[in-house]
Amino acid sequence: MLIRKAILLVLLSVGGCATYNVIPGTKVYDTKPNREILQVCEKYRRALEERDAATLLALAHPNYYEDSGTPKGDDDYGYSGLRDVLSKRLSALRTLRYNIEYRKVEVEGHHAKVDIRYDASFQLATEMGDRWERKQNDKRIELENDGKRWLIVAGM
Repeated sequence: MLIRKAILLVLLSVGGCATYNVIPGTKVYDTKPNREILQVCEKYRRALEERDAATLLALAHPNYYEDSGTPKGDDDYGYSGLRDVLSKRLSALRTLRYNIEYRKVEVEGHHAKVDIRYDASFQLATEMGDRWERKQNDKRIELENDGKRWLIVAGM
C-alpha cells in the first residue's frame, strides 16, 4: 500500500511538470492551425500599418460581419460595407503603428477565435489639422476556414 502511494505521488508530481511549446512572442500553443491563423493575423496587422485596403479585403471572408460593438444596428456592416469603412478610415490615417499581443487561440472545426491586446499609435488627419492618438484595448478576431485558407469573419 505504501509503495502504491509513493508511485501515485511520483506520477502526480511528474504530470504537473508537463510543458507546452508556445509560438515565440505569444502565449499561444504551437500547433499547425494556430501558426496558420496567426500568419493571417500578422498579414492583417501589416496591411493595417501599410493602409492596404486591397489586402485587408482579400483577408476578409465573404460572410464578414461587424456589429461595431454597440447594441444599435445602424452601425453594423457586412463585407460590402467593409470596403467603404476601410476606404474612409484608412484615408484619414497619415501613419499607423499597430502592435498585437496574441493571448489565446481557440479552434473549433472550421471556426477560430483569437483573443488579442492591440496597441495602436496613429496620426489622424482632421479638419483642424493632424493629431496623434494612441489606443490600447482587448479584442477578438474571428476566422473561418473555407477549406483552403483562414479568412477573417469579424474583428477587423
